[in-house]
Amino acid sequence: MLKYRCVAVAICLAASRAAAQQIRPYRPAFDALDYALTIELPDSGTTIRGTETLRVQRNAASDSLVLDLLDLSVDRAAVNGKAARFWPVNGGVAIALPKGSSGQFDVTVDYGGSVVDGLIARRDSAGRWTYFGDNWPNRARHWIPSIDHPSDKATVTWHVIAPPTQTVVANGKLVSTRDVRGRDGSSKREWTWREGRRIPVYLMVIAAAPLVAYDLGDTDCGLAEMQRCVPQTVYTAPEQKSFSPGPFARAGEMVQLFSRLVGPFPYEKLAHLQSSTRFGGMENATAIFYADAGFRTGRMGDGVVAHETAHQWFGDAVTEREWPHLWLSEGFATYFAALWARAARGDSAFRTEMADIRARVLADQEAVPKRPVIDTIETDLLALLNRNSYEKGGFVLHMLKNEVGERAFFDALRAYYADHKHGTALTDDLRAAMEHEARRPLGWFFDQWLKRPGFPEVTATWTYDAGAKEVTINAIQSSTFGNFQFPLTVAVVDSTGAARRATLSMTASGAPAQTRIPLARSPATVILDPDVVLLARMHVAAP
Repeated sequence: MLKYRCVAVAICLAASRAAAQQIRPYRPAFDALDYALTIELPDSGTTIRGTETLRVQRNAASDSLVLDLLDLSVDRAAVNGKAARFWPVNGGVAIALPKGSSGQFDVTVDYGGSVVDGLIARRDSAGRWTYFGDNWPNRARHWIPSIDHPSDKATVTWHVIAPPTQTVVANGKLVSTRDVRGRDGSSKREWTWREGRRIPVYLMVIAAAPLVAYDLGDTDCGLAEMQRCVPQTVYTAPEQKSFSPGPFARAGEMVQLFSRLVGPFPYEKLAHLQSSTRFGGMENATAIFYADAGFRTGRMGDGVVAHETAHQWFGDAVTEREWPHLWLSEGFATYFAALWARAARGDSAFRTEMADIRARVLADQEAVPKRPVIDTIETDLLALLNRNSYEKGGFVLHMLKNEVGERAFFDALRAYYADHKHGTALTDDLRAAMEHEARRPLGWFFDQWLKRPGFPEVTATWTYDAGAKEVTINAIQSSTFGNFQFPLTVAVVDSTGAARRATLSMTASGAPAQTRIPLARSPATVILDPDVVLLARMHVAAP
């Protein structure tokens, strides 16, 4: 999502990659396998009624299942079709399990009440009631009885009963629609959507509003995982119908680019919706929600579309198992949006994008200088939406590509993605994949960039010997965050505009580095990191 509104030896490595595929759930006694949810929405107001059947795998002895649920009331519970005792617990509901039950079982819950979060129920600017799921990070529990943690992924079927004036969009593929009667006898329409791939609960959403569709057509043909092509659609309020395709005009090219870089698009379709969400964009699997202001003002660019689309691979298909590893989602989406800029507008635009990302990291006063990217201390999950998880995480990927080479980098990403697709991962899983392709240890790289706050600070000085026709460059670190290990490329440009380059090896010892470059004329300028591949604060002192 965009937090801003509108803005390692071969045998050991192989063993690490195999072990990484083991999903360690938040509640190891249980693994949610499938949610079947029937939600009835009112003609107006915030009161909903729901029936959920949750298929669960029990992996350890336990006499009750606790589901996360806030605000709403449970009226009835059943296990394998038989009435079951239930009682409230802190932040949820406990359901008694039959003695001796093991393996898989179905838990059914009837519940309802007035929603206050998770499902945003409110009137739009035209006074019409709308309903949009907005679950990140763990707000699904406000309206879905669930195991509300990213480590637990499941398939989901939605049966949404809504007023006939509303269009309903949800995860996965539209299975059917039919006219029905609501609990009060009023005419309603039931929409059934099915997501056949396992996703975390925070990505399970519905949209119900007077939406109009703009068909972007079949995209990514020949590169999709579940069928030949990926159908894409934009949904807007009627008043913003003319907005489409707008920033979505090249959405098909984005999916094609990411499919070629990583792997086939992992889901049944991709919808882009004008919505109510507290974020600039939210990457719900197959149904991306964008803040409606971007549609109303016309100021939405394709960067947010690329960011949220990239999440379909990283964050959605491969989900961080624990919250401190959020950069595996947001850092990837940030970097892949920059890769889209390169594909769409060229290398110069890409360097500009990376320079902007770096500038935001260096300017940050909140997270970057105080906390590492993998932040195991922060307990406010929303506070993890910071420059570390987004921009620094994205730039770390950029440096990693420079460290191991572009071919090894993308080969490793493809292996990492294939190993953990429709499952979960931690940072060590990515490191193992990179080490396997680079054929050398990279623990030092991951430790210094992801487990330490801050960044290096470099000062370079230079002198020119006219007799020897040689420029000497000295560089030293002076970082308040300690010393880092990295290559530093230097470009020396003479008065004719001709440039010569050299690379200095900066070490974690902090020792100064020196290089000499033959140069027929006195330097006009010395540029540190001309290709924008280093996250550092750099300064060239006058000779």
